[in-house]
Amino acid sequence: MYVPAHFREESVPVLHEAMRRIAFGTLVTWGTEGLEANHVPMLAEAEPAPLGTLRGHLARGNPQWRRLRPDAQALVTFVGPDAYVAPSWYPSKGETGKAVPTWNYIAVHAYGRLEIVTDATALRAHVARLSATHEAGRVEPWSIDDAPADYVEGMLKGIVGFVLTIERMEGKWKLSQNRTEADVAGVRAGLAADGGDARLAVAGLMGAKSA
Repeated sequence: MYVPAHFREESVPVLHEAMRRIAFGTLVTWGTEGLEANHVPMLAEAEPAPLGTLRGHLARGNPQWRRLRPDAQALVTFVGPDAYVAPSWYPSKGETGKAVPTWNYIAVHAYGRLEIVTDATALRAHVARLSATHEAGRVEPWSIDDAPADYVEGMLKGIVGFVLTIERMEGKWKLSQNRTEADVAGVRAGLAADGGDARLAVAGLMGAKSA
């Protein structure tokens, strides 16, 4: 990923938190049939240090896991939130005319080798934790124990898990850090005026980055 210095995010806790918040990543692997990608919910863990792990699962019928090359790294990407930035939001545009449209966003890339998990006990623990993470805060959170045991057993037979031990991470926080304070304020105001969850989230991240 191309990351100019002013957009680079290197804090491991910040990158982990972004992956947890985004939650839905793209798993890219190089296998016997070439490049393959699938979109998968994942759990980011801080251990083992220094970079941690990612855990997820694929449908057993998905050939991606069978075609992995053991000597090749996998890549997981997390992107979001993102928002279009209009040149008219920059006060400097009125002064110099030097402004073009762009896009603000955050992205995390994690690289490492995959370990495939087929053990039923481990898969059940993974699915239970994944569900608990995303059901937290609901009035009536769903639990894996709510479903009949034989039904869960059958569903678990239809998936394989994976663990990616992270060997390298890159973070890109493109949030107008290359603009003046006035331009940053103008972009935040423009995003807030346009509204929408993604635009408001980008505006919030810009505020946190400039604080």
